[in-house]
Amino acid sequence: MTPQRAQLVMDAFVPMLKAGITVSVPMAVASFVCGMMIAVIVAFVRVMPQGGWLHRIFLAVFRVYISIIRGTPMLVQLAVIFYGLPAMNIYFTPIPAAIIAFSLNVGAYGSETVRAAILSVPKGQWEAGFSIGMTYMQTFRRIIVPQALRVAVPPLSNSFIGLFKETSLASFVTVTELFRTAQQYGNVGYDFLPVYIEAGFIYWMFCWVLFVTQARLEKHFDRHVAR
Repeated sequence: MTPQRAQLVMDAFVPMLKAGITVSVPMAVASFVCGMMIAVIVAFVRVMPQGGWLHRIFLAVFRVYISIIRGTPMLVQLAVIFYGLPAMNIYFTPIPAAIIAFSLNVGAYGSETVRAAILSVPKGQWEAGFSIGMTYMQTFRRIIVPQALRVAVPPLSNSFIGLFKETSLASFVTVTELFRTAQQYGNVGYDFLPVYIEAGFIYWMFCWVLFVTQARLEKHFDRHVAR
């Protein structure tokens, strides 16, 4: 490594770390929270007993939504929201546009995870709740959700880790997050390799913390279910 490269790597480290802490992580958290709200609503509607025409309309809309999100690349979704919607006089600044795109993506994939977790709870648990006089919502909230949550935590934790890494795509809509900061430093001397390797290392550092947090969450829910 030349002295110039070493200096570039040292100069870029703190700004990239700061961008990760102040932009990438908050953006991932906000997107995940919003996405999980969407996911829970979609999953709940899809596992409900067949209802009337309004329920069927919602089911059709949600199926189309999931199909579109799962069938198109995240980059295309970002481009449509940030660069495409202005053609319809709908404008978003970069960070809200990225959060909307990420949230819609998490909502579609997360709804399948949540739905599968709910369906994994034996039907006898529903019958047990009904037998002691609980309503559908009481049974769902008090009996089904705690058991489904244990099943959903590992895949949802992995989804959050994946989402954090995908925040690098926000650079495409000019969000100055971790990866865009790396690009900016690489542009200084047109020497991208060391800076990109350093960016990868910083992403790995963040993900390692998330791996540890995931393991602790799983242990917590294991103990909770065991009780």
